[in-house]
Amino acid sequence: MLQWLNLSATNKFPSFMGMITAVLAQSGSFVVIKFATKDGINKYVMVVYSMALSTILLLPLAFFNNRSQCPPLTFSLLCSFFFLALLGTSAQIMTYRGIELSSPTLASAMLNLIPAFTFLLALIFRMEKINWRHYSSQAKVIGTIVSMTGAFVVIWYKGPPIFKIHSSSSYNTLRFSPNLNWILGGLLSAGDSLASSIWYIYQVSLTKKYPALIVIVFFQVLFITIQSGVYALIVVRDPSAWELNLDMGLIVIFYQAICAIGIRYCLQIWCVQRAGPLFCAMFKPIGIIFTVLLGFIFLGDDFYLGSLIGAIIIVMGFYVVQWGKASEEKVERGMENMESLCNDVPLLQNKT
Repeated sequence: MLQWLNLSATNKFPSFMGMITAVLAQSGSFVVIKFATKDGINKYVMVVYSMALSTILLLPLAFFNNRSQCPPLTFSLLCSFFFLALLGTSAQIMTYRGIELSSPTLASAMLNLIPAFTFLLALIFRMEKINWRHYSSQAKVIGTIVSMTGAFVVIWYKGPPIFKIHSSSSYNTLRFSPNLNWILGGLLSAGDSLASSIWYIYQVSLTKKYPALIVIVFFQVLFITIQSGVYALIVVRDPSAWELNLDMGLIVIFYQAICAIGIRYCLQIWCVQRAGPLFCAMFKPIGIIFTVLLGFIFLGDDFYLGSLIGAIIIVMGFYVVQWGKASEEKVERGMENMESLCNDVPLLQNKT
């Protein structure tokens, strides 16, 4: 499979593994968020504590970073970090609200809109090129559309449960979900996907101006802590919601701070710098498979036929896009080799 994607030849295997780890961490985050909210933990307070803890953990790494190789911090750069954090804060608020109204599976499925949004934004900002007469470009477009189709299958079609945990529930053979909360949760998750796509694109220009990735992550998490703290103080009126106890909530905060924030943010920015925004965005479809399995194992969520069908469609689209990207890069390398050979020929002729 890796040979088919030509990952080793393009030196993207580390990025491949990095994004798989990041997506798995995010899928686990969806599950623990749902678990925590069921246990009565306020989701916005959880964000503030998780971000604050992650900021503390990242502080020594950012402080001891080799700054001699990086440009000095300026007000313009700090504004860029603040805007990047604002995108992350908006995405998190929409994600948490979407999970509360629907389910982790739906929230993860809607992340499959990120490749489409990222692809369109990359075209607008000329980070990606489309040659409609070339099969690789056609594959990227078709694969993106197929992945989006699979995401909407998961939203609108549930079907019968393949693995049923809750025996008290009854389901029709063909069950569509007109429930307003479910649809609103999907729309909020779609807003999260749009904010995340802009986040991916903006990171590319930011890492070019300031290549110290750990410093970018630190200031991003610091500003998200401040922004989410202000938002939580507005919407959370119960002072007891801010109390910390030795319970599941504390475990969730540690997981979010270390895995879902610290490790995932570092891996995503590192992979975007190495492989580009579209390559990283195309790993989001894999997240739904992780989320469905983790939700079934840890939350006892029923596994629906619609989720299985949608996941299959999503994975097909994912690999079509990856194949198109690999083919496109292979053609580009061939053209570069031809150009180098053409440049070498006159030199050989002059020597003779």
